[in-house]
Amino acid sequence: MHSPSLILQYHFVAEASQRAERVPLATPKVLPLESAKLKILDFPFALSSLIRTFAAAMEKDKENTGKVFLIAGSEPLGSAGIQADIKAITRCGGWAAAALTCVVDEDTSRIKGIHTLPPELIASQAESFLGSVGADCIKTGVLPSVEIIQAVADVLRRYAYVPKLIDPVIVNFAGEQLVSDEAIKAYKQLLFPLATLITPNRREAEVLLGHPLGDVAESLRELAQWGCSVLVKSVDEGRYLVDYLYEKESDTLTPFPKKKLVLTDRNGTGDTLASAIATHLALGSDMQTALARAEAYMQYFLSGPRYVISAHVK
Repeated sequence: MHSPSLILQYHFVAEASQRAERVPLATPKVLPLESAKLKILDFPFALSSLIRTFAAAMEKDKENTGKVFLIAGSEPLGSAGIQADIKAITRCGGWAAAALTCVVDEDTSRIKGIHTLPPELIASQAESFLGSVGADCIKTGVLPSVEIIQAVADVLRRYAYVPKLIDPVIVNFAGEQLVSDEAIKAYKQLLFPLATLITPNRREAEVLLGHPLGDVAESLRELAQWGCSVLVKSVDEGRYLVDYLYEKESDTLTPFPKKKLVLTDRNGTGDTLASAIATHLALGSDMQTALARAEAYMQYFLSGPRYVISAHVK
């Protein structure tokens, strides 16, 4: 008869559908309890020691941990907004913290409603973290109103030394405008002058420009008029989608081409890319390196096994 055992019997496999399911191993590895280093009765003491060791390691490494502070909204699908931001930041090696701006109620087919938080509460959340902990990069997401944009800008001005990535969430994938014309003006007047980098997708860039993208170099120079660098995401160039980075200081344009993928769940891909960039900026990378590493992460994220958001069919 075998003695009591710790049985390790699960691993993850990816199916063709790109869903990961938990399945039992054919031959479980059996670890006899008497051979384990930690006896059951010693577990509380061992756990306490482990926690102390982990805390010491975190204290030692905290200067090397890129802290990314998010000012964005929440949604229930887990594929966009703060949920997507936190996943990307964590996977790229950063530390995520956040101030919530709104709660978006949506399913896989439509947005049911956007419920905003008071601007003063949003500003207070941001100040609570930035004033007491500090950030290595700040990233904004959904800012649904002029009043919220004004409150966020007031906070960001006090942290001029922190790199800022402003992701202007103003248009959805179908090209429908999500915020008012007044909010778009507020982005331009209040937030873009504070930004290190702005990251509109192609449709958002065209709304900001007031005309089709046309000549990419000239259009991105126009978008950099507020003093920021610009990344325009997902410009269709035939066989490829291209993310174009224009760096204001050096007046250089760098294309980041990527193969087109057939996706059923594009929701949140822009959030994920912007958060990956913010993380690498927070970790100390220059703009070109941060972009290259974020693009590499996106290829892994989009083409590897992952949870796929799709409508439930009854």
